[in-house]
Amino acid sequence: MYNISTFFWEDQYVCEINRSRYSAYLLHVHVVFMTKYRRPVFGELHHANMRQYVAEVCADFGAELKECDGEADHVHMLIEYPPLVQLTKLVNSLKSVTSRRLRNDFIDLRAAYSKPVLWSRSYFIGSCGGAPLEVVKKYIQNQRG
Repeated sequence: MYNISTFFWEDQYVCEINRSRYSAYLLHVHVVFMTKYRRPVFGELHHANMRQYVAEVCADFGAELKECDGEADHVHMLIEYPPLVQLTKLVNSLKSVTSRRLRNDFIDLRAAYSKPVLWSRSYFIGSCGGAPLEVVKKYIQNQRG
């Protein structure tokens, strides 16, 4: 259903553009989850398993995990996604699946909280990639005939 085109700017490779029947897109989002109460509960093994779980959830949404890592009390994810994905649904699924699977796989995480929680209710999400906003603004302004 999707194919990929390579995009060049002034003879330099820039990125791969995804294409569907009626659209061309390249959408990336940076997502950050914090542990409940910012407790430092993650080690390298937790992060390794989390990468696997996040990649699986992303695949279910037709998205792709590009990068995932973090520290003891938070995780950063870079995700490429198609335009039909509702980011709030993706985030909710990521939080619930990773929380459930990590707590099931690691007894130490179950012991860290009295209730079946792992993540803080809040999160960060930001679009990223492409040209800086000022470059895009100037490009649009220069489109006047």
